[in-house]
Amino acid sequence: MSVPTYSALVLAGGSARRFGGADKGLQQLAGRPLIEHALAALAAQTPPPAEVLISANRHLDIYGAYGHPVLSDSLPGFQGPLAGLAEGLSHASHDWLVTMPCDVARLPADFVARLFAERQADKTDAVIACDAHSLHPTLALLNRRVLPQLIEFLQGDSRRLRDWLAGLHTREVFFVEPFPNLNTPEALAALDTDRL
Repeated sequence: MSVPTYSALVLAGGSARRFGGADKGLQQLAGRPLIEHALAALAAQTPPPAEVLISANRHLDIYGAYGHPVLSDSLPGFQGPLAGLAEGLSHASHDWLVTMPCDVARLPADFVARLFAERQADKTDAVIACDAHSLHPTLALLNRRVLPQLIEFLQGDSRRLRDWLAGLHTREVFFVEPFPNLNTPEALAALDTDRL
């Protein structure tokens, strides 16, 4: 199956409360910041994205040095990943947007190909990755047509990604290898000793 041209978005704009408010995308893993691992994981896909966008709300100059457009949330405060997704969908140059949080750090080599293989082009709004532990709603393939629904959703009170996805036509792809969940310093330190 051929993979169409697509955009990709790395989510690095959160408040990182579990990291004491430190910018999670700049935390070190095996001597490199998490954002570098995420960008490398996307570049290793077949095919790689035609463009990469970075969602960030702090240290914009550091993220900008990686040579990709940096998007800050239009909504005030840290509104969560939905605000970052809205910016990514608004700025993406292609109909399909692959998303990943910076704290995943690595992806299977066939990650993007498997997401696209599961879509039904005329019906699917989103394809979500899952493993034996959980659904990973920020590891996804989104069609740009969902942007109006997202903007409308953000006018309400909920900021739960799963609540928004419940209103879309979604499909899931199961991956045997668990995705890293590096949302605490302890988890990051534990993975740092593994081979990447």
